[in-house]
Amino acid sequence: MHPTSAPFPTTRFRRLRASAALRDLTQEHRLSVKDFIWPVFIRAGENTVEPIASMPGVNRLSIDRVVEAARMADGLGIPAICLFPYTDTALKTEDCAEAWNPDNLTNRAIRAIKAAVPGIAVMTDIALDPYNINGHDGFVVEGRILNDETVEALVKMALAQADSGADILGPSDMMDGRIGAIRQALEAAGHRNVTILSYAAKYASAFYGPFRDAVGASGALKGDKKTYQMNPGNSDEALRLVARDLDEGADMVMVKPGMPYLDICRRVKDTFGVPTYAYQVSGEYAMLRGAALNGWIDAERSMLESLLAFKRAGCDGILTYFAPEAARLLNG
Repeated sequence: MHPTSAPFPTTRFRRLRASAALRDLTQEHRLSVKDFIWPVFIRAGENTVEPIASMPGVNRLSIDRVVEAARMADGLGIPAICLFPYTDTALKTEDCAEAWNPDNLTNRAIRAIKAAVPGIAVMTDIALDPYNINGHDGFVVEGRILNDETVEALVKMALAQADSGADILGPSDMMDGRIGAIRQALEAAGHRNVTILSYAAKYASAFYGPFRDAVGASGALKGDKKTYQMNPGNSDEALRLVARDLDEGADMVMVKPGMPYLDICRRVKDTFGVPTYAYQVSGEYAMLRGAALNGWIDAERSMLESLLAFKRAGCDGILTYFAPEAARLLNG
C-alpha cells in the first residue's frame, strides 16, 4: 500500500521536475552501457559488410569484420555480443548436421572473437533453424516438429559452442526439456562455468520478420512456429516456463519480443528475482528506425526511451541492435 500524499498545495509533484538537477536526483531507473547485449549477424567471406534491407543500419559481417565489431563494442564498454549466422543454403539439410560442426561459421567466429577480444562475453544461439532446410527450430517429420530428437541435437550444438569458447549459450528453440539436457551435458563435459541465458518466454510473434530475412530463414520456413513458441494471449504460462527453466539449470532468463511484452518482464522479475533480460527484436528495431528515417520521430530520444522502458519493467539487460549507437550516447 503506497502512502497517500498531502493535498495540494502542500504537495506539488512539479517541484521535483523543476530543474535538470532535481530530475536527475529523483530518477528511479537508469540506462547503462553495461545493460546491453549486442546481437550481430555473421556470414561467410572476407572483408564483407552486407546491408540487411529490412533492418536499416544493420549488416551481415564476415568473421574478420565481426572481430572488428567486437573490438569496437568492447571499447564502448558493451559487455556481450551475440552471434547469429547467415547460413549458405547448400549447408541447410533435413538432419541439420552443420549445427554442431566444430568448424561451422558460429564456432569459428567464437574462437576468433575470444582470441582477439578476450574480455567481451560471447553469446550464441542454440536452435536448428539456421541449418534446417525446413526453416524450423526443430527436426520436422511429416509436418510435425519433433521435441526429444531435437533436444539431442541441441545438446550437441551446445557442446560444440562451449568447446569453441562461448561464454553464454542462448537456447532459443522452445523445445521442452532442453535446458536440463544442455546443463547436464555441460557439467559432464567440464563446462561448469558456461552460462545459460534461456529464451524462457519466447512468443510466436509477428515481430521476427526482419530477423528471418537477416539469417536467410524467411523463404525456408514451412508453416509457422505456434506448436513450440508461446501464444501471445498467455502470461501465466510464461511464469511456468521460467520456473521450469530455472529448475533445469538456466542462470538467466529472457522474454522475447520486448516492448509488446513489458508486462511479462515485470511479472518474471517480481516473481523470481533472477537476472531477467528482454530481446528488443528485429521488428521493434525496424519500426523505430524506419519511423526515425522518415522524420516521424526523434531517432535518439525514441531509441533511449524504448531501452529505458525495459529497465523500468524490471529487466537487468537488453539484447538490442541499437547497442553501439546507444552506448556512444550514454558515454557522452
